[in-house]
Amino acid sequence: MKIHDILETTVPGLGYELVDVEITPAKIIRVFIDKADGLSVEDCAEVSNHLGKVFLAEEVDYNRLEISSPGLERPLKKLGDYQRFNGRLVRIKTFELFDGQKVFLGHINSVDGEKITIQLENGNLFSVEFPDISRARLVYEPKKK
Repeated sequence: MKIHDILETTVPGLGYELVDVEITPAKIIRVFIDKADGLSVEDCAEVSNHLGKVFLAEEVDYNRLEISSPGLERPLKKLGDYQRFNGRLVRIKTFELFDGQKVFLGHINSVDGEKITIQLENGNLFSVEFPDISRARLVYEPKKK
């Protein structure tokens, strides 16, 4: 069984969202998890302990397992992430050039099917199809007083 398959079935079964996975050449497995009401150190420890046992049973070869929150500037990996964070500030990088650029910063305005529209800082709207996005993440905005 592949690591991604193990994580996609195990992590949600524990009550957490699997946000992202990184596997380094040094066999370090980094698993980024989240849950609606936020994560605690105990949550990360619980997932780490459980995955350690599952990886042992599945004979997954790794040197270190790291479990953490995706942070304030979490990556947007699934189409549902854009719906969940509608209205939030995002940085989107596309595979191809659009209007001479690949990186766009703006607030998610809408999600219609696979088309994501963001309102850029200049007020213009930019729409892109989900498969045309190479990377995207939330951008931290401090609360205004």
